[in-house]
Amino acid sequence: MKKILFVCLGNICRSPLAEGILLALKNKYGLNIEVDSAGTSAYHLGELPDRRTVAHAKKKWFDLSALRARQFKVSDFDTFDHIFVMDSSNYAYVLSLSADETQQKKVSLLLQFTGNKKLLEVPDPFYGGDESFEHVFDLIYHACDNLCLQHFKW
Repeated sequence: MKKILFVCLGNICRSPLAEGILLALKNKYGLNIEVDSAGTSAYHLGELPDRRTVAHAKKKWFDLSALRARQFKVSDFDTFDHIFVMDSSNYAYVLSLSADETQQKKVSLLLQFTGNKKLLEVPDPFYGGDESFEHVFDLIYHACDNLCLQHFKW
């Protein structure tokens, strides 16, 4: 069983959305994976995902109500096989916590799996409007679906 972790800044917008989407796709594709999410900051520990993230996910039939924010920890390198980060800032932070090349190889930008070489970061929708959350949902869904079809379907 592969263990997947998604990481963003506060673990209330992007990474819990990716967790919820991949959990739903896990069932759709019959994958043997575990999924979790975390934030690099401790701003929102124990909180539900942002209400706007929850609302956009719910419109698309994804339930995020069981998810709670947690902070990325160094032990996550040992727990997870793949760590997918939403943007370059959080990517650099996660890499800075790694002990060796083996741990570093587990870390990737999520959007590198979309095939779009020009867009590699999922923008943080926190200070945006509904269109920002919709755009982020579309980006993450596409990347997660590609992951399932191309990377985890073995």
